[in-house]
Amino acid sequence: MIPEGTRYFLPPEARLRRELQERLAGLLYGWGYEPVELPSLEVYDPQHTLAERSFKLVDKNGGVLVLRSEFTTAVAGLLRSNGRLASGQPVRMQYAGTLWLREANAELGRSREFGQVGAELIGVSSPQADAEVLELAWEALRLIGFPEAKIEVGLPALVRDLLDSTGLSDAQKEFLRQAIHRKNSPQLGFLLKDYQVHPGLQQAIQALPDLYGGREVLEEARKLSLSGRAQADLDWLEAVLNLLPEVPLLLDLGRARLLTFYTGLNFQAYTPDFGLPLLGGGRYDGALLPYAAGFALGLERVMEALRLPLSEAPPEVLALDLAMARRLRTEGKRVELAWTHDLHDLREYALDRGIRWLARDGKLEEVRSG
Repeated sequence: MIPEGTRYFLPPEARLRRELQERLAGLLYGWGYEPVELPSLEVYDPQHTLAERSFKLVDKNGGVLVLRSEFTTAVAGLLRSNGRLASGQPVRMQYAGTLWLREANAELGRSREFGQVGAELIGVSSPQADAEVLELAWEALRLIGFPEAKIEVGLPALVRDLLDSTGLSDAQKEFLRQAIHRKNSPQLGFLLKDYQVHPGLQQAIQALPDLYGGREVLEEARKLSLSGRAQADLDWLEAVLNLLPEVPLLLDLGRARLLTFYTGLNFQAYTPDFGLPLLGGGRYDGALLPYAAGFALGLERVMEALRLPLSEAPPEVLALDLAMARRLRTEGKRVELAWTHDLHDLREYALDRGIRWLARDGKLEEVRSG
């Protein structure tokens, strides 16, 4: 019996999970992202966005601790504590590990313990930096078996700047944001009229849910009546897109999640026949760090989307000869040691496991039935 929202990983899945982490770690390292290790225990912060959904523990001195619920805040704390932010140069970090939530949201299903691999580019804010993060996310998807995946890029900064231009209260802007994000155009139109938003601005906000598609969406957005800040948001996005002509991106300018966190673009990646995002990220200047962008992949979600027929691969050799076992391992073979000298039992075991060779007396003997 294990707690709800947790699970075992048996040898085939556990091996795949580890292989995915190792392959992604190698890719990120090749792009200059150094690995960091972060504590699983953190000091409870009531201001943390996931504070009420985190597992809490009481320390020996009575202080409250929590199990790590997301990585970005932990990376920010690491950088603030060691002075790396003062360099004025880009800092590239990668991480991998387990997260815990007492109450998971719908996107995580029923999981309360889940793994992530991610990367953060910190200390710089430019279209070049955003393009790097997007291209790296695309390379990660291709590496782990999703060449058909599509990355949907939103621009929360555009939505926020348009809503700020209305001069409405925070509560009214939140109602508009929810309607935009749900792509509920009828409700959005009703609210805009009810709030007596300026007609030109009303037209621009009303158009947001339909601004979805290829790079032509950018030109459609430019035809709207936009503020100077909103135009600058589109200029930034266009500069990013110009750096990524080969990356298959879809634009969703009505993406309106976490407007107070994402300060530029944000993105999620999807693959056909799987309804949940495989990865997500974006730019969050000032939210936790002066300048930062990054993304994270969900390991369990990736494994589910791969839908691979998992089977436990047997060792190639069962060895009675210890010296020969050592030599074969140096040649890259998987070798399991015999536990008995009974050849009948060993052959039966090898046949049952699918082990092809028996090593004894300095020779390899093919295991045959009968």
